[in-house]
Amino acid sequence: MVGALNAARDKKAIDLVVLDLRKAGGFTDYFVICTGTNPRQIHAIADAVEETLRTEFGERPTLAEGQRDSEWILLDYFNFVVHVFSPECRAFYGLERLWGSAERHEYPDEP
Repeated sequence: MVGALNAARDKKAIDLVVLDLRKAGGFTDYFVICTGTNPRQIHAIADAVEETLRTEFGERPTLAEGQRDSEWILLDYFNFVVHVFSPECRAFYGLERLWGSAERHEYPDEP
């Protein structure tokens, strides 16, 4: 999961949050949630996460969805799921509200 966080930060993802779902009854242990400012950046973030986890950790997502529309790309690594959102899509779906009982870890945007 750390590789996913670092890859997202390297591509200037904003509003990076990890939700610990282990005590919240989730189907996975963690959600890694971040935002890209436009479709090109959203794609770049998701591509960087996939590449980093594949090359550095030998991990491939069991499921990858949303690459065509680039409004919400989901990468499922079984123990954690990476969500890369557009600002509008993130606000609409509100995963942080939906999983409000999960422990939340925020990672400040880098200048």
